[in-house]
Amino acid sequence: MKAALDTNILAYAEGLNDSLKKEQAWRLMEKLPEDTMIPVQALGELFTILVRKGGRTPADARTAVLRWEYAFSLADTSGPVLVTALELVTRQFSIRDAVMLSAAADAGCSLLLSEDMHSGLTWNGITIVNPFAQPMHRLLAQLLNSPSI
Repeated sequence: MKAALDTNILAYAEGLNDSLKKEQAWRLMEKLPEDTMIPVQALGELFTILVRKGGRTPADARTAVLRWEYAFSLADTSGPVLVTALELVTRQFSIRDAVMLSAAADAGCSLLLSEDMHSGLTWNGITIVNPFAQPMHRLLAQLLNSPSI
């Protein structure tokens, strides 16, 4: 089972919002399998968040994004991914979330870890799971091979 990470997980790990979420995000990261992926869309969004909300310089945000790009494999956004995402938009997804979900599915992921995207929804073989929810979703527990984070 392979997972992909949404932007909010990365933003929390970067220290945006609160220290509890940062700690939770890092505990999650430490347990994720090596084949975990990050959709390219998430890295673009992370850059914007780090600059606009985090007050980082573009150079510092670039460094952070490149660290994540180095740490995980990327789920690319291709033409077919975009076409599929446009179909998802007709089902009440934002284009950003739709591209993220479509890219993760295209990359063969079974889980998309996101705090703020339709948790529990399964589409095209991929289930969206909030990694901070309690009790932990059974698929996330299976992925981490642990009953809790």
